[in-house]
Amino acid sequence: ALELFRQMQLKGLAPDKVTFISVLDACACLAALSEGMQSHARIIDSKFEEDVVVGTALVDMYGKCGRLDDARSVFDKMPQ
Repeated sequence: ALELFRQMQLKGLAPDKVTFISVLDACACLAALSEGMQSHARIIDSKFEEDVVVGTALVDMYGKCGRLDDARSVFDKMPQ
């Protein structure tokens, strides 16, 4: 998933929310915090941050990477 995401970026393809969710899941499984944080920045730029499913994937990724404060911060910003 991460390699496909990199290839998409190199080709200038814009990821959708399903792509971001898959990438965040891969980051969570691999404890790839750096890649997850880079994806979070792209999510903010892409305006998907307020999507509840994307937010849940971010919370999961940060939690599995041991960044509970970041997970809580994302959770607190999610729409009700």
